[in-house]
Amino acid sequence: MAAGTKMLSELGLTPLGGPDRAISGLSVDSRQVKPGHLFAALPGSNMHGAEFVPYALRMGAGAILTDRAGEGVARAALAGTDVAIVVTEDPRQALAFAAALWFGRQPETVIAVTGTNGKTSVATFTRQIWQELGLEASNIGTTGVEGSYTAPSPHTTPEPITLHRLLSDMASVGVTHAVMEASSHGLAQRRLDGVTLTAAAFTNFTQDHLDYHATFDEYFAAKAGLFTRVLPEDGAAVINLDDPKGRELAKYVTARGQELIGIGTSDDCEMEILGQRYDATGQDVRFSWQGWTQMTRLPLIGGFQAMNVLSAAALAIACGAEAEEVFATLPRLSTVRGRMQLAATRENGATVFVDYAHTPDAVKTALSALRPHVMGRLIAIVGAGGDRDATKRPLMGQAAHEHADLVIVSDDNPRSEDPAVIRAAVMLGAPDAMEVGDRAEAILRGVDALQPGDALLVMGKGHESGQVIGSDVYPFDDAEQASLAVAALDGKI
Repeated sequence: MAAGTKMLSELGLTPLGGPDRAISGLSVDSRQVKPGHLFAALPGSNMHGAEFVPYALRMGAGAILTDRAGEGVARAALAGTDVAIVVTEDPRQALAFAAALWFGRQPETVIAVTGTNGKTSVATFTRQIWQELGLEASNIGTTGVEGSYTAPSPHTTPEPITLHRLLSDMASVGVTHAVMEASSHGLAQRRLDGVTLTAAAFTNFTQDHLDYHATFDEYFAAKAGLFTRVLPEDGAAVINLDDPKGRELAKYVTARGQELIGIGTSDDCEMEILGQRYDATGQDVRFSWQGWTQMTRLPLIGGFQAMNVLSAAALAIACGAEAEEVFATLPRLSTVRGRMQLAATRENGATVFVDYAHTPDAVKTALSALRPHVMGRLIAIVGAGGDRDATKRPLMGQAAHEHADLVIVSDDNPRSEDPAVIRAAVMLGAPDAMEVGDRAEAILRGVDALQPGDALLVMGKGHESGQVIGSDVYPFDDAEQASLAVAALDGKI
């Protein structure tokens, strides 16, 4: 067998009606096929990947992986060739397991976090805790790959070939601990299948992604798959028991025999939040771990951050860290970029925060969480993305209207839609809002309105460094724009 090749059987794949074959690599994009590659022709939302088999063959593909729906098209293209074909009921899952076997390595400890909101924060805090404990650790998610190993990542949960290449690269440079965000898309598309998990966490469940999932039940089932399919039976599950769906998920976890670690404010939680006290720079949190009462200081804005931090702490403990050592790291945690991030402070003491809140519940949660830290008015900038779930737009406006003193509706990432139509939908829920389409102008107006003791929360884009208008991406960073607005209005530039 040639160097750098593996037999299909070594990847758990069996070709139809032919001998085992050696392949030289894996591709899910026909444009990236190299001679001898296995090309995964997967079902898509608009067309089937089998339509690209002829192109993959011209690029030198040595084998094709597809499902029953793609078999006919693939076989027609393969007529007269000796290229192998593998047909499975679930080719996405088969590809995920094949990618795991192809790359063959991952950090010793890998965990995953799912939920509508909070995935990035929990994943990042877990990585920070590990690094504070002296471990080589990285996190994979919305903000890319960060920590001891860094790399860009185009998706919250990368497709299996990219994901397992990343995990293998991490292991090769000494990363022993990795935590990844598990999006509902990634779970539904089996991207995490094949990853060996030690533990997993569930943050919460609210409206989002109904442009992709047909129903709430389908959306929840995708997230539940992390625990019912991907996490092994001997794995640990950290579940937010304050969320009704968390309670439902806990039943699945218990039925499978996984270790359940409940997080929340009720006395049946292993990690129970007992009280919080807020000030301008953070919060003090009183909590108990398995009946052992603790106090800690968190330099983080927003009451929900306590749940995120303690979920991260529980994950670290579930993976073998000593509880006392984990709790000692918590005062040293830092804000996740674009998540309740303090972007600028005016000379009069008023503050500007940037947050990724882009769902109705996230808008409500962000504003409600910031309120105890603010003595004056709370000003909110809100918008909604184009080509995404349109039903949440008026609900986002309503959440801002109910929880802020002044609301400015502006453009988020309109993409291919008319920005004015999106703004109008948001304003159905916030009829008294100020409409300022240009996002830079909206931030400038929001900053200009700040009086001593006030705070401005710019929501929707968080860590993003670009604004998508049509098919173009223009440089735009909310935190940077906030800093510029403050500097200009305070006469510093």
